[in-house]
Amino acid sequence: MRILIGNHIDPSIRARGDMRAWTQRLFWFARPGDLLILCCEPDTAFVGYTLAHTGVKREELTVLAAPPGAWGDRLLDPASLTVLAFVEQVRAALGPDGPSAVSEVFALWPSAAVARLADTLGVADRFPGAAFFGQGGGEIGNNKANFRALAAAAGVPILPGRICRSRTEAIEATGALLETSPSGAVVVKQAHNGAGVGNQLLVRDAEMAVGHVGARHLHHLARGLDDVAAYWAERWPWASGEGRWPVVVEEFAPGADAVYSEHYASDDGTRATETGRLLYVGRRLSHQVVPLDGVTEPTRAALLDGGTRLADAYRAFGYRGHLSADALVLPGGSVVFTEVNAQVSGSLHIYQSIAHGIVDVAAAPPRQVVEYHVPPTWAVPGFAAFLAALDELGLAYDPATRTGVIVSMPAIPLAPGEPVQFVFCIAYDPAEGHVGAFDRLDARFAAVPAGTYDASQHIGTSGAVSFSS
Repeated sequence: MRILIGNHIDPSIRARGDMRAWTQRLFWFARPGDLLILCCEPDTAFVGYTLAHTGVKREELTVLAAPPGAWGDRLLDPASLTVLAFVEQVRAALGPDGPSAVSEVFALWPSAAVARLADTLGVADRFPGAAFFGQGGGEIGNNKANFRALAAAAGVPILPGRICRSRTEAIEATGALLETSPSGAVVVKQAHNGAGVGNQLLVRDAEMAVGHVGARHLHHLARGLDDVAAYWAERWPWASGEGRWPVVVEEFAPGADAVYSEHYASDDGTRATETGRLLYVGRRLSHQVVPLDGVTEPTRAALLDGGTRLADAYRAFGYRGHLSADALVLPGGSVVFTEVNAQVSGSLHIYQSIAHGIVDVAAAPPRQVVEYHVPPTWAVPGFAAFLAALDELGLAYDPATRTGVIVSMPAIPLAPGEPVQFVFCIAYDPAEGHVGAFDRLDARFAAVPAGTYDASQHIGTSGAVSFSS
């Protein structure tokens, strides 16, 4: 038996909203006999759909909802994991063999609360990295400022930039980088955030305000240093989390290809698990593709070498588990690294469970898998409506051809009446591509006019697009 915990980054590090849908991707990792802990009762339709693909029977799993904490059932409150009554509920679920039945504790986020639960249950030795995580190691391993220091120590190439711990430092670093950056633009990064939501692109030339970059927010700077100071007077609280975290200011590399190299760190060493590509549209993460293609062998070797160096460095200071080394392939083909996500990334279920476990992309004939975020221009009524559309369009996954759409997470509206936001995979023949299938879905669901939502927002809402956000 494994204990699988569907948590997300601890709210003490970064505030999150409704994560019920995102954390239910935990079901893609479930095996017979597992115990799953979630923030809420899972979506029945999604669970049945997922397990039909993986072959696991619902009765072979035990699912517990942690007690509602500060965020109700929208997000797993770390403190809920060690509520005495809940701990006893978990003990009872372990069965007559008790702790000896547990082979592994697996959490989406390496929280100190998970380490405390494992210790309370007497299974801390089955939570890899428990001692490190119990002392707040999850924050250390996922801090973008720490990443730059560790990458430099490991000899891994990174873009020119600085770690700033005050507004004065940020003003100085921004001014210096704007003068030396070939693009005349810089990216500001929060220490803790993901999918470009915590990044802001600062440009002097409006032509640099491109949509393919991993920076959700955009700001147009005038030529003078005074404008830089004014920017930081306004944005330092946002960038630093009200002064709690350092801020990264980094040179912007236009025209770069966003890729990643995933690895697993264990007591015995590290191993590469997959490489892939991230694609942005309108500064929003749009889709990602596995396995990685379209790069030269020297580029692939550089990506794997840098990813391995980073995985080894993170393992050396105590990190254990899956991690993703994000990188950019520059127009000339060289590779620079931008961050490490020392957690179960949003890519693991795509390649481990879907691409390799269901589609078997390594078999003949070859297949690839792309996962799309529902675009802000789509208005999907719900999970059932999306599945019905797949059937009508002939796009549902077909095991015989190993092609078609697999929905990766439940479609739960963030607010009553709002279109649902979710992700879905398309398995496809690389010779044919995935655009055709996506375009057919786009024709069915695109109902929100482009330009009526702000790229900085999580979902499309009415209102004019602002250049400075």
